[in-house]
Amino acid sequence: MSDQDWLWTRRALLKTSLVGLLAVSGRVFSPSTSQAATLPEGELDFYNVHTDERLHVRYRNELGEYDLAALDEVNHVLRCHHTGEVAAMDIRLLEHVNLVQKTLGGNGEIHVISGYRSPEYNALLVKRSRRAVRHSYHIEGQALDFYIPGTPLRAIRQVARTLRYGGVGFYPRAGFVHLDCGPVRFW
Repeated sequence: MSDQDWLWTRRALLKTSLVGLLAVSGRVFSPSTSQAATLPEGELDFYNVHTDERLHVRYRNELGEYDLAALDEVNHVLRCHHTGEVAAMDIRLLEHVNLVQKTLGGNGEIHVISGYRSPEYNALLVKRSRRAVRHSYHIEGQALDFYIPGTPLRAIRQVARTLRYGGVGFYPRAGFVHLDCGPVRFW
């Protein structure tokens, strides 16, 4: 796929997402002007613990318009750390993480354990561990394992569960919370 095709695909995806209003579990993440005011500002700070990369990004403006270049930066920092493969992360996931973080009342840096996983890396994890699943939302760019330094994992889990926007996994021994864009469920 050429760079030109990739840009067109990304724009088509974004247009489709914007028109479709990004429904999640009966709630709407709408980047329209009227709904944008109900979402926290589209700004996040990431630190990838595997690549030692940091990113401060404003991925959506106050009018609800997404910044394609900023989304590309997010995709890069959340890439598969095992293979280096980059994939488009689901905008609903970014909005979910942003909402959880802002509901917690902070702007703390999100320490990424796992964002996108290549199918190759996910298969390796499935062989090694009972925690990884074959049909993971990570492969679709729809899941994030993370923690926020100084914020108890239980607090992150509780806020995410209360919001009921997708899957919430709690891994206190491993030191992270899992969020995804799938159906509302908890483990």
